[in-house]
Amino acid sequence: MPKPVTVTFLGGLGEIGRNCAAIEIEKKIMLLDCGLMFPEADMLGVDLVLPDFSWLLERGDDIVGCIVTHGHEDHHGALAFLLRELSFPIIGSALTLGFASNRIDEAGLMDRTKLIAVKDNERRKFGPFDCEFIPVTHSVPHGFATAFHTPQGTILHTGDWKLDLTPVDGRLTDLGVMGAIAQNEGVRLLLSDSTNADQAGHSRSESSVGKVLHELFAANVGRRVITACFASHVHRVQQIADAAIAHGRVVATLGLSMKKNVRLARDLGMLKIPENKLLDIEDVKDLDPGKVCVISTGSQGEPMSALAKMAANDSKWLTLSDEDTVILSSHPIPGNEMDVSKVIDNLVRLGVRVLHSGIHDVHATGHAKQEELKTLLSVVRPEFMVPVHGEYRHLVAHAELARIMHVDPEKVLVCEDGDRIKLTDKGLERSGRVSAGYTFVDGIVGDVGHAVLRDRQVLAEEGVVVVIVTVDHAECEIVTGPEVITKGWVHAPEAEELLDECRETVAAQVMKALEKGETDVESLQRVVRKTAGKLVSDRTKRRPMIVPVVMAV
Repeated sequence: MPKPVTVTFLGGLGEIGRNCAAIEIEKKIMLLDCGLMFPEADMLGVDLVLPDFSWLLERGDDIVGCIVTHGHEDHHGALAFLLRELSFPIIGSALTLGFASNRIDEAGLMDRTKLIAVKDNERRKFGPFDCEFIPVTHSVPHGFATAFHTPQGTILHTGDWKLDLTPVDGRLTDLGVMGAIAQNEGVRLLLSDSTNADQAGHSRSESSVGKVLHELFAANVGRRVITACFASHVHRVQQIADAAIAHGRVVATLGLSMKKNVRLARDLGMLKIPENKLLDIEDVKDLDPGKVCVISTGSQGEPMSALAKMAANDSKWLTLSDEDTVILSSHPIPGNEMDVSKVIDNLVRLGVRVLHSGIHDVHATGHAKQEELKTLLSVVRPEFMVPVHGEYRHLVAHAELARIMHVDPEKVLVCEDGDRIKLTDKGLERSGRVSAGYTFVDGIVGDVGHAVLRDRQVLAEEGVVVVIVTVDHAECEIVTGPEVITKGWVHAPEAEELLDECRETVAAQVMKALEKGETDVESLQRVVRKTAGKLVSDRTKRRPMIVPVVMAV
């Protein structure tokens, strides 16, 4: 009897980012992506968000490797953190491995992994995993869908994909191979990208952006042009460079990740910019502004990015003015809208002409929309289907599309992070849950947790009140204080009466406690916290953090 195959979802189902799943055959595990997520607005002070690796750490010896489907950080960015604890090979295209290894190398962890490059339509075995790597088109070159040929039939994971009939590099999503698998052995389980499942129609071709860029360069003759896009979007960089050079400009990159990725893509032959047209940023200062195009990082409004520094008039390299044009060749990721808006506002204050996706078609999504998703379903004809990669509403919308395309509703499962599913001779069934919460990175992994974030939220919204009192246990009396120090609650010079009342009330309650024989520090701290908290709430209807400090002499 064929052995069951289990899939465990550790991230990416219910959010955009942290994509990570584990496929298990014969007690061996193949990771499918290991990505990070950037913090949301309420995650104060957090740098990055990772999957919860606790279940993986328990099974570390069983991990055969990690397949990285493409070169975006929401699919490979967490490897540099997991490799601190475990060691395993990483599998992907040469470009994907190049992007993924940047963070790993920076962390000094390259000795804990082996990079295994695979090519389009290559089929290879890794332990019990028989994997076929199928080309798909996305907003970063050389992404893969992965077909796992398992004892329970073929599991097809699409990766991030779209149907682009005119891609910049001519590399199409290979529906032919997927159709052949469906025709010959069948697809038992489809795991498919859901990012745009709630958007009607077809996605635009990436090459259509190039035409718009040419028009914008023609309309900005004589002005310096600064473009911003994702550093991993090699095809977008190529089209920006092509448009700039066609209009008599040289190209310079700005931002460390942009410089690194351009160098890597050129070395691999995926980015073609003539040597005499690509300059260092320091070499363009004295050139005619109308002959310069700068390709910068910061399209998502990241506070410390090259574009944000230019917008704040704090760039080491460029000072912007009303003779500059900035093209934001991207669309804000959900949650980044405020940061992008702030950067645009700052640029406009400097007099810069700003062009973005809200007014020009300078961006094309890398994810399939409804008609493309339906096309894939019609080609693959899966027996079972689980939507992946998206917020919960995207997963539900994709599940509905599968039902429209005649996948049995009983065989479409909407899962979330932490869910385990098992494929057996009897079918697909849920198989329990594992821990899959957020791991927050603030300087070091695990430096903060939910409790710390709650404290930060209180401090940000309500402020803090510190009450300091020194008591003499032996004499049962207050030696000094109470002293009340506030930050973010009330402005002390304007609230002396309130602060005096707080001191008097706390002093009275501490004396009562001492007279009752409650002389230990913990008991007195509880009295101070309760008394100060009630008075603050009654008088101001606010709930700042109360920090009691009781010292005994």
